Amino acid sequence: MTKVNTGMAVNRITNEVWEIPVTEKSGMLVPARIYATESVLSSMDGGVFEQVTNVACLPGIQRYALCMPDGHWGYGFPIGGVAAFDPSHGVISPGGIGFDINCGMRLIRTDLTLSDVQPRLEQLMTELFRKVPAGVGSKGFVRLNRQDFQNVMRKGVRWCVENGHGWNEDLARIEEHGCIPGADPSKVSDHAIERGIHQLGTLGSGNHYLEVQVASDDRIFDRETAAALGITGHDQIVVMVHCGSRGFGHQVASDYLRVFEKAMRRYGISVKDQQLACAPFRSPEGQDYFAAMNCAANSAFANRQVITHQIRKAFESVFGRSAEELGMEIVYDVAHNIAKVERYAEGELVVHRKGSTRAFGPGSQELPELYRATGQPVICGGSMETGSYLLVGTDQAMRDTFGSTMHGSGRTMSRAQAKRSVRGDKLQRDMAQRGIIVKAVSMSGLAEEAGFAYKNISEVVETVERAGITKKVAELRPIGSIKG
Repeated sequence: MTKVNTGMAVNRITNEVWEIPVTEKSGMLVPARIYATESVLSSMDGGVFEQVTNVACLPGIQRYALCMPDGHWGYGFPIGGVAAFDPSHGVISPGGIGFDINCGMRLIRTDLTLSDVQPRLEQLMTELFRKVPAGVGSKGFVRLNRQDFQNVMRKGVRWCVENGHGWNEDLARIEEHGCIPGADPSKVSDHAIERGIHQLGTLGSGNHYLEVQVASDDRIFDRETAAALGITGHDQIVVMVHCGSRGFGHQVASDYLRVFEKAMRRYGISVKDQQLACAPFRSPEGQDYFAAMNCAANSAFANRQVITHQIRKAFESVFGRSAEELGMEIVYDVAHNIAKVERYAEGELVVHRKGSTRAFGPGSQELPELYRATGQPVICGGSMETGSYLLVGTDQAMRDTFGSTMHGSGRTMSRAQAKRSVRGDKLQRDMAQRGIIVKAVSMSGLAEEAGFAYKNISEVVETVERAGITKKVAELRPIGSIKG
């Protein structure tokens, strides 16, 4: 047993799994489990322990309230939080999903190598920066009327493909084929529609990015799985995108938090923190939010799809060959801010993942056929200075964590503190000297994303691999980054 900085007792279950028992907080219905090495655990802010134990008090929660090693303080749930609820007696909570609904990761492979791209890297990053709008309030090139946007909410990536913003082959390489069923645009407010209708194909700000990366031979850990995912090494160029539903999802969450604050009184629900406002999943309010959340999730899939289309056009312009000739296939696209109904030993559960990624193991019928043998690709973003990882899900994740794992490295420093520690323009110059070209809308925003503001991505990844819930495939090194 050890004491964390909140004074709670934490029991070591394994070297990578720690448990806070139900006796540590009045109202806990299940234990809270944190995936971390001892050093990662000791570096977590006190808010993580407070929040994950608050989650353990929510009605209908099953087995454990979980937090991944990238965990840090968030809104309601900790970032890195996972919780599953009985749909008949449990709740749905926007605080367990996040404001940027279906913020997620997409990885695109190419047949290009570093030697092909290095001489044109500055030109490529300039063209990508031009074709993919970034920053607060940025608007996309796709012009939608209200009916179009409602179709995006219902169809997700299918709408993009039907309207010339993608390939049919893309659909099989996206979680849920880029469209979660049950979306109902009538449950979305006019204000949310106003905020989202012009944002398709935009990157946003904060920790969202578009990154050109290199897969080197010496950083491929499982060659057979890597090859099955289209990663061949030999300094192969790949592109990673991190973004979500932007202002649209934010407004959906804000709207329903107000609805849920009133609904809790009607249903006699009390929570440890008002940021955990919730409603019974089967209630009219819970179902309305779920339908609206799915609209935002589908728009986020569509957003990353339009960005992919623009990335392909940028590469075509710079390299003078078609995206097909350049081998620009999607490896995978996965959400990490979402609630979904999934089946486990207990039956159907409503699984909340906030800053955590689905990691289904080999043989899962929910996976596209081309990945059933490998397990689901998992894309974990590090800082723009350190690199990212491609992993796959495992059977043990299905048993232990509701098929979930980490989503990135996780912050260790506030944005304000990072800005006080470094100037964005100096960081940009320093990175250029190390061979990483950065294009940013805001220098202060760039400073917020300095590598030292994040945990060591390699240590976080090693934690989930040693815990058996994800398996490393390849590390990806950045050479160019676009930040909002």
